Amino acid sequence: METQLLFWALFILLFIIIFSIDVVVTGHRHDKMSFKAASFWTVIWISTALLFSVAIYLFYPDGKDLALKYVAAYIVEYSLSIDNLFVFILIFTSMDIPQAGQPRILKWGIIGAVVLRILFIIAGVELLHAFHFTIYIFGLILVFTSVKMLFSKNEKVDPEKNFFVKIVKKYFKLDTGSDTDHFFIKKNKTTYITLAFITLILVESTDLIFAIDSIPAVLAITDNSFIAITSNLFAILGLRALFFTLAGVLNLFRYLKYGISFILLYIGIKMLISGIVVIPVSISLVIILMAVAVSIFASVLIKPGRK
Repeated sequence: METQLLFWALFILLFIIIFSIDVVVTGHRHDKMSFKAASFWTVIWISTALLFSVAIYLFYPDGKDLALKYVAAYIVEYSLSIDNLFVFILIFTSMDIPQAGQPRILKWGIIGAVVLRILFIIAGVELLHAFHFTIYIFGLILVFTSVKMLFSKNEKVDPEKNFFVKIVKKYFKLDTGSDTDHFFIKKNKTTYITLAFITLILVESTDLIFAIDSIPAVLAITDNSFIAITSNLFAILGLRALFFTLAGVLNLFRYLKYGISFILLYIGIKMLISGIVVIPVSISLVIILMAVAVSIFASVLIKPGRK
């Protein structure tokens, strides 16, 4: 118990440091982060997350098994985060949000994502512990998500069809003429919402859908709250830097969704047969790594335009 508390303290400290640098410090930028700077910070955050797994391996009780589960969960969630960011890029493009206004929206989007993931993971773990049959429900969700992702196409985002946008527009007037990254503005003593706020709602509601899909994936790997929460939050911390990194290397991830689809299908089936066959986490980790690697290699080797 003492070791677990120390690790929670270490994680919270790292979380505060990373969050402060990635969201607060870089939040004062008024221009697009360069690809070089974004790549540098992305490597730093990934390295920090992996070093945390080394600490778990060396000092946590039953550390070897938990470290493998942490790495597997982290890779799955990070891959899903990349796919999520592609949708964010599509949202910014559809809403014509200038590059200078994107960092602030991403900042608040990440804050919302952190809160959602913690709540969903805690609820998911409690459900698994209280009602074991929910593992099969989670498995079916992942299989369905896998098939849906495999055949999905990138479509233009229509905010008018978004449930949350409809609710907000009932209570606030929308100002479309102001080029600002602020979410609310006042004109003639009347409060208006801006396109930046509508975009934030689209980002948050999209992440809500991704959270519903991704939380069962991490719970299929581990029902340990500490491992599930830390791996998940490390995967979404530093997403602002990753966002600007992806903008420069989109071609390297053209086929990533197929790799993710395969991973979700595998994890879903793993949950559905868990009562009959228990697959070691080491095998799952190898399969997850291979799926990601193959999808990236395919993106590099197959030139755009070729089938």
